[in-house]
Parts: sequence; C-alpha cells; structure tokens
Amino acid sequence: MTEDVNLLILQRKDKLKELYDKGINPFPHKFKGKCKSVDINEEFKSLNNGEEVDKKVSFAGRMISRRVMGKVSFSHLKDGWGKVQIYVGKNDIGEENYLFYKKMDIGDFVGVEGKVFKTRTGEISIHVEKMILLSKSLRILPEKWHGLKDTEIRYRQRYVDLIMNDKVKEIFIIRSRIIKIIRQFLDKKEFLEVETPMMQSIVGGAAAQPFITHHNALSMDLFLRVAPELYLKRLIVGGIERVYELNKNFRNEGISTRHNPEFTMLEIYQSYSDYNEMMEICEEMIVGISKEIFGKLEIEYKGNKIDLTPPWKRKGFFELLQENTGIDFSEKTDIADKSQIMQIADKLKVKYDTNTKSHKILDHIFDTFVVPKLVQPVFITDYPKCLSPLAKSKENNPEIVERFELFIGNFELANAYSELNDPVEQRKRMTEQMKAKQKGDQEAQMLDEDYIRALEYGMPPCGGLGIGIDRLVMLLTGSNSIREVILFPQMKKE
Repeated sequence: MTEDVNLLILQRKDKLKELYDKGINPFPHKFKGKCKSVDINEEFKSLNNGEEVDKKVSFAGRMISRRVMGKVSFSHLKDGWGKVQIYVGKNDIGEENYLFYKKMDIGDFVGVEGKVFKTRTGEISIHVEKMILLSKSLRILPEKWHGLKDTEIRYRQRYVDLIMNDKVKEIFIIRSRIIKIIRQFLDKKEFLEVETPMMQSIVGGAAAQPFITHHNALSMDLFLRVAPELYLKRLIVGGIERVYELNKNFRNEGISTRHNPEFTMLEIYQSYSDYNEMMEICEEMIVGISKEIFGKLEIEYKGNKIDLTPPWKRKGFFELLQENTGIDFSEKTDIADKSQIMQIADKLKVKYDTNTKSHKILDHIFDTFVVPKLVQPVFITDYPKCLSPLAKSKENNPEIVERFELFIGNFELANAYSELNDPVEQRKRMTEQMKAKQKGDQEAQMLDEDYIRALEYGMPPCGGLGIGIDRLVMLLTGSNSIREVILFPQMKKE
C-alpha cells in the first residue's frame, strides 16, 4: 500500500514539473472576488430545479470529488464554510482547458467563475466558464468513504483530519465560540484581562511538576508556569480589583485522555469576594455558554444526559467520602496520620505507593469512590487544609478551607478558593511545602518571598476561580479525549 501511495506522489510531482515546463504557475499569489460556499447556497436556494441565473460568481476551494462523463464533468470544491458543486463542460471552457482540468487531482485548490444553476436533482451548482489551478496537491487524501480513522495520524496530521472530518472542525469552531463568550461575560462584569509571565523564576500556584528551561543572558534556570495564580493575586494587591487571564499552563506530567502537558486555563480573581461568589460566577458562566451555543441546558456526555439547569448541588468533601465509603474522615480519622490513612486505604482496597503522602492517599480514595458517581453538576466544598495550601481556612475550623471543585461528567472542571491573604499563615504553609519538596515531593510548591512581601503590603478579601478550558470544551462537545479538543496535542516523536 505504501508503495502505491509513493508511486501516486511521484506521478503528482511529475505533473507539477510538467506545469512548470509549460510556463504555468501552479501556485499563483491570490484569487480575487471569492464568494463563500454558505453564501452561494443561501442566496440561490430558492431556484427551481433545472433553473439557471445570469448572475456570475467566483468561487475557490479544495477539490474533494470528481466525476468525469465524457465531455462534461462534476466536481465538489470545499472551502472553510462548506462545499459547492461545479459543472465543467468541454464546450464551455475549450478542449485544452478541459484536458488540463482532467489532469487535476483530488486535493488541488481550484478557482472558478460561472453562472449559478440548480440541477434537476436540486443541487446548487456553478456552470464553469473560467478555471484556474490555485495550488497543486502532491499528497493523496484518505479515501473519502472511510476518511481518516487512525487516531494517532489524526492528531499528528491535524491538517488532514480537518480536511476529511467536518465534525472535527465543528469542535474547534465551538471551542473558539466558548472562549469568545467567556471574554464577553467577564468584560461585562468589568474584569480586566491581563497577561502574566509564562517563564517564572519561582514556580507556584499549583501542585505540579514544572518544565525547566535556561536563560543564557541571565545565566539562570526558569520554569514554564504551572499556573498564573500568584502573579494575578499580586495584581489584586496592586489595586486591580477584578482580573482574569485566559492562557496556557505547562505541567511536566503524564499524558492521558484528560491531561496534556500544555493546556489552557481561565483564572479569575475578584476583590472583596469569597468562594461562594466564585460558585455563582462559575455556574452563571457555564449555563450562559450552553444556552448561547446550543440553546438548551441538557447535554450528553459519554452516554449520560447531563442537566445544567441551576442551581447546582453543593456537597462537602468529607460528606461525600462518608456517603461512599461509610467512613467518617472528618471526626474519627486524623488525616495527617499516614498510618491511619494507609489502614483505611488497605480496608477499601485502594492501591498506593508507600512513599505517597497521606493527603494524596486521601485524595486517591476520593477519586476512587466518589468521582465515578459525579455525573450531574456538583460543587464539592470544604476541603482539608493539607490539600489546599493557598486557600483560606473556615472561621469555625482552621483545618478545613473555603474551597470548591466543580465536577461534571465524572471529572473536575473548576477549582476555586477564598484566597489566603494572611502573609504569616501563607509563609508557614509555603515553608511546609518546601520541606515536602526537599523530601522528594516534586509537585510541592516553592517559598515565594516576593509573593509573601506582596501580601505584607495587604491584599483585600478575594475569591479566585480556575476553569480548565480544554475540559470544558470536552464536556460541551461530547469529546472523550482532551486530544480531540486541542488542535495539536503533544505526541511522541514519529
């Protein structure tokens, strides 16, 4: 099969040489007056079958099909909005041009001019009077009836995937619309969009292993950011009371259906608010996106019908653990005592590494027993402090923090805090994180002295919210893998 493909490529290269030998430019600079396929199909949809109009149109696109029937032929040209059929007749464009057309290949870009008509079977078409080759395709497109099925090739060669699979293109159109709606939503609420450093001298804002790079001129190592959080909160200190960033984060971790080392996050911070107001913003935003794009609040994800109608449920972290394991972690268990947590994990048959920290074993128990049941929207609230070093403790319980995670469709979609603004307590927690890092925890956060200094100038009460954009797009488009919603996901070398 590979030999056959290579032979066809060589034949196309021979055609390219033949064009050059004849003085024909197979890659002209532009094509004037191009109409969009969607406009042509809309403007002339009222034509009767067999009717032709005097109005001429210019259209260009990639040739995706061709039927040659002696002196006449039909082809479909595809542009960014759809496709239009063209009718090419030997008597209309001349014998030489018709022979030239017959030597074109599927995948070539072609420009045409002609009158519009509707065929007897009701398809809007262009009766071609002029034709020009706009770009010669040297590679063979997948066979149209089978398309591009190999997922690895689809991700590596997204350009071919987009040519062959209209549903793939629709996902990325929806993704773009989601991001546009988010910006409009936050702009109306007077949030200021900013950009903070992608390369940071101290990594912070999330428990994750960073990528490391080196700056030659400064002779220092830098980290690709795992989160913009600490910089955005510096802006809250500086008096920008409502701020957000919609940009890339980088985490040097495994690749899965829900993880890509480079991903898009939305982070929002609002002065004089807490995690309750972040819940309201999160719910209102996602509900609004679903209404605007789909006109409804019921979506389907992995065979489950999900109802986004507000208000969404609110459940406590320990409450859900007890419901699903029968164990009251909040009252009868010292979650800082690793031996107790290990005994519980053993009883529940949850596997763990003996070097794993107690709070991470607890998190794994939650992921095993609770997360698979979180299909409908639910805010999980009030996490243990050991899982949230940047969140403010509850007034009535210093070991529990004001934090929520939003789960829909069995995965985490958003994370939010009442932000810790006590510099003394923040230093204490960051110091504990540094001790963990020194003991080998590569995901533990660093002690950021400048961030502590910023807090010492005073930061008002603040609510913060992070939403995974890729996961949100997965949910709203019914995509099973994060690679389906990232145009160029990270892959191993070929």
